[in-house]
Amino acid sequence: MLGWSAVESARLLDSSVAAVNSALQRARVTLEERMPGSPPRIAVLTSDAQRALLDRYVHAWENTDVDGFTALLKEDAVMSMPPWKQWYRGRTAIAAFFRRTGRPGGHAPFRLVPTAANRQPAFAFYSRWQSPEWRFHSIQLLTLREHSIAAMTSFVMPTLVSVFDLPVVLPDTGNDTCFVPGELRGS
Repeated sequence: MLGWSAVESARLLDSSVAAVNSALQRARVTLEERMPGSPPRIAVLTSDAQRALLDRYVHAWENTDVDGFTALLKEDAVMSMPPWKQWYRGRTAIAAFFRRTGRPGGHAPFRLVPTAANRQPAFAFYSRWQSPEWRFHSIQLLTLREHSIAAMTSFVMPTLVSVFDLPVVLPDTGNDTCFVPGELRGS
């Protein structure tokens, strides 16, 4: 689904092409048995507390509030960005990374669009780093534990915009607020 070949996956996993192909075949059979048809695109949130957590997460990101963002993380949260080697564990390390990147005071501004992957909440990130428009940047998958975020996995891969059926550029809403996904898809 990420567009990697069996050779690239085998190299990344330090495995053989035959082993990667075999694992993929078994995974497809298992997914079809457990989720006939196609997997759901939207994660089902089980509580108001989780929805509130994700609302605070979006607000912190979109307002470049590094302290507010890291306060939502479990103390031992993990952040990774495969296939890059960046991997951070703990609030302090994650906050330090974001303070070093982007503009003074924290990461560059983003707009987040809710989506889902692997039955977990995810967000499409859009930035203005290289253009005046909000352009697709990445997909970030979240793992929630209790009332905190346990893991963030960011996939900075431009090809994911089409996999998730998202626009390359966010529609102009006439102001600086993020659009609602249903407005784009007509749902």
